[in-house]
Amino acid sequence: MTEITLEMVRQRAEADARTYGYYLNPDPNFLQSLLEGLKRNEERYGYPSCPCRLASGKFEFDRDIICPCDYRDPDVVEFGACYCALYVRKDAHEGSTELKPVPERRPLEKQSRAYTVAAVAPEEKPEPAAKKEVEAPSEIKPKLWYCKQCGYVVFRDEPPYTCPVCKAKREMFAEIKTRIDFVG
Repeated sequence: MTEITLEMVRQRAEADARTYGYYLNPDPNFLQSLLEGLKRNEERYGYPSCPCRLASGKFEFDRDIICPCDYRDPDVVEFGACYCALYVRKDAHEGSTELKPVPERRPLEKQSRAYTVAAVAPEEKPEPAAKKEVEAPSEIKPKLWYCKQCGYVVFRDEPPYTCPVCKAKREMFAEIKTRIDFVG
């Protein structure tokens, strides 16, 4: 496996910022700590979860907080920066708009999954061979969603806030219902 360097993390964030017309936080020390957090999370979990949120370590639970998170675009539009302030608008980058705290958009049920998983010590976790008869109520049920504007398809428990392809709002996503019939 390729070692993840801080420079790789920075380049990925800069490329994403340029693609969407954003900038990285102008405070070099704060930016450095955010990039180090992304690197640490990617090394720890195998994916770059937000440095500002508690991740569960389970990809299926953390899909919405993989940087750039699902909440970045609406946060930047409304508040000038994303929740952790890694990505900012041009006016905030230039200093003409003061960065203020951004309220958490991540639903409480998703936050609680991370806290529940993090609260269970490794020695308390059930053995993989032990199977539960009853399905856990907090288990997510991913669905197929498609963007009615451009056709982008995603497999998740909820549609993204904005389409990563055409920037359509969440309301433009519809669930794809599937059914499998066995004959014979």
